[in-house]
Amino acid sequence: MSHPQPFTPEEKLADAKEQLSLPPIVVICGSTRFMPEMTEADVRETEAGRIVVKPGCDMKSPHELWSDPVKAAELKLRLDDLHRAKIRLADEVLVVGDYIGDSTRAEIAYARSLGKPVRFTHPEVDPGV
Repeated sequence: MSHPQPFTPEEKLADAKEQLSLPPIVVICGSTRFMPEMTEADVRETEAGRIVVKPGCDMKSPHELWSDPVKAAELKLRLDDLHRAKIRLADEVLVVGDYIGDSTRAEIAYARSLGKPVRFTHPEVDPGV
């Protein structure tokens, strides 16, 4: 007699999303220099019936939370971990902007390693990772 394989965490999450009848979840990735474009993408994706998650902090803009360089470095690491969690949660990734830096390239590679579809507002910048 064979025993069914236990669900992976990913399978449990997909099952829960289905049972809750959740619409597709899209995570927006890209350089925070494109925050206005991310906001516009958020509006368009939301209008299309998707749940949107995106970067919540623009560390390129001055703010007291990251004014201290040591605290800023620690925060950057935590935000990177948080964004990878958003990628795991999402059904697909939307990369915004006409530039792909190292962080975004790593996010694309991570998403693809998880089998997540990746769309681009500017497909010509797809690094094909």
